[in-house]
Amino acid sequence: MSKVSQTKRTTIQTFITKKAKGEKITVLTAYDAFTAALLDAAGIDAVLVGDSAANVLHGFDSTIPITTEIMVAHTAAVARGAKRALVIADMPFLSFQPSEETAIRNAGGFLKAGAQAVKIEGGLEIAPLAAKLVGFGIPVMGHIGLTPQSIHRFGGPKVQGREERSRTYLRESALALEEAGCFSIVLELMQADVAREITESLHTAATIGIGAGAHCDGQVLVINDMLGLHEEGFRPKFLREYADLKTIIADAVRRYIEDVKSGDFPGDDESFGPQPH
Repeated sequence: MSKVSQTKRTTIQTFITKKAKGEKITVLTAYDAFTAALLDAAGIDAVLVGDSAANVLHGFDSTIPITTEIMVAHTAAVARGAKRALVIADMPFLSFQPSEETAIRNAGGFLKAGAQAVKIEGGLEIAPLAAKLVGFGIPVMGHIGLTPQSIHRFGGPKVQGREERSRTYLRESALALEEAGCFSIVLELMQADVAREITESLHTAATIGIGAGAHCDGQVLVINDMLGLHEEGFRPKFLREYADLKTIIADAVRRYIEDVKSGDFPGDDESFGPQPH
């Protein structure tokens, strides 16, 4: 049995403990059981079932169109694959904003599907809701900085924390979310110095950065992006590609097409019974 498979399951307390010890936290997105199992076996701390599925799987231009039903299905699949990593479900647009009752019902649905926590976007304005969810026993990860569900308000993917007003809002939001009981907060597309200040100001809530510099308590990337499975020309500054699977897949498909057309596939080894000559 591998060392990773013997490791205890990651919990929200693991995040808190790692922050206290200064140990970095690793998070990647996943949307299906097979990928989740691969990440789990490799030793990832947490798997985020991101609403980025809207972009990378369903072909939408933003995260806004994806529905709660679709996200619950992705979450259930990931939960079947990840047996050790913490599974965090991203609550999509309008799954929590309309009312506390709506938020509690939908968050509970994600936990029933197998998630151990949910993520909601927003700062000061969402802290009371986060506190309500936590009060009902639903662990919450916050998300501030660039919040994709509010992309129209930002006017595009713009770095946050460059103006003093923005910096103040981000600092106050992080503190409010920690006070509300969030075990962790995603800091997205944010000035690195602001992210560091926020990280150092929080006592229990671990910060998970994406485009927020190296001083966060951990990092997250979209799995498709870090594997090179994205559109041509997609090169955000914060992204590091660890593989070029798009090229590998395209080459494999071309070779398959050639082998089928030439009659090389299937061969004797891929066929059953006596072969006609």
